[in-house]
Amino acid sequence: METVDGRGLSREALHERHRLIVRAFKRGLSKAEISRQLGVSYPAVCNTIWRYEREGSTTLAPKQRGRRDGTGRRLSDEQSARIRRLICENRPEQMKMNFALWSRAAVMELIERECGIVLSVRAVGDYLARWGFTPQKPIKRAYEQSAPAVKAWMEETYPAIAKRAKAEDAEIHWGDETAVVNTDVRGRGYAPKGQTPVAMAVGGTREKLSMISTVNNQGKARWMIIDGAFNSDRLIEFFEALIKDAPRKVFLILDNLGVHHSKPVKAWLAEHVEQMEVFYLPSYSPELNPDERLNAGLKHALGSRVALRTKAKLKQATENHMKDLEQRPDAVRAYFQDPRVKYAA
Repeated sequence: METVDGRGLSREALHERHRLIVRAFKRGLSKAEISRQLGVSYPAVCNTIWRYEREGSTTLAPKQRGRRDGTGRRLSDEQSARIRRLICENRPEQMKMNFALWSRAAVMELIERECGIVLSVRAVGDYLARWGFTPQKPIKRAYEQSAPAVKAWMEETYPAIAKRAKAEDAEIHWGDETAVVNTDVRGRGYAPKGQTPVAMAVGGTREKLSMISTVNNQGKARWMIIDGAFNSDRLIEFFEALIKDAPRKVFLILDNLGVHHSKPVKAWLAEHVEQMEVFYLPSYSPELNPDERLNAGLKHALGSRVALRTKAKLKQATENHMKDLEQRPDAVRAYFQDPRVKYAA
């Protein structure tokens, strides 16, 4: 029988082969006969029997092959911990590095700079995987955003608003405005490889509407479509409809759009302080507003349809989407499950 090289066998197969060798030896077969019948080299048979006679059956199971886990690594545990901490606590630009994100090349440069060790890109990828890091699509954040202001909002300002709302039996609403146009094509379409799908442009005039809306974590959505300029008068009109519809006082959270701070709006709020108070998110922080998810859903729904050629059809499609959303409070509550706004859930 042709001899089989044990280096190509699995640990389980090797274990079974060692057991067969010992059984044959116990039956009185010679080592040469065992080698011939089982297709095992004579030295391998001798070595297996020698280990069995010396240490017993516990030696029949083969040991783990290759290097022991953790050996051969060029970064020490302390160095690994330092690099992980730097990646978690800093962006590359904060480390004065010419990278937008922590790519393998960026981490490779960081390791060389901090530890004086040059690794290959592949080795860096292995370290990142071992540390539990995965490549992910980044959250886009405005450069002008103030990290201390966001931290204060999350840890102090909003918790205080929520506490007041509970004490005063007020509803917290999150509001935002968005533009709806008939030329916004979104989503993806299937086509043969190499043949990019074509979205036909709308002929005629580009149509545009504005919409202001609010959501709360109880599943309510309130909205108003605006045909024309969005100004203080239209915002106050929406405020009046909102407090008329709400069963109790409204705490409304908005961004820092100029019209939100206009004199007419401030005057109206001062006269209706028993019915509504407005609070403002940190500047350049739309990701903290759950109502942004409503806007994204609306634009995706309209952008995946056949182009709406007239303003009347655009308005009707927007109304249909929002009326349907009003009847699905679970969908509104789902906006608050996004990790970036779950603090408001």
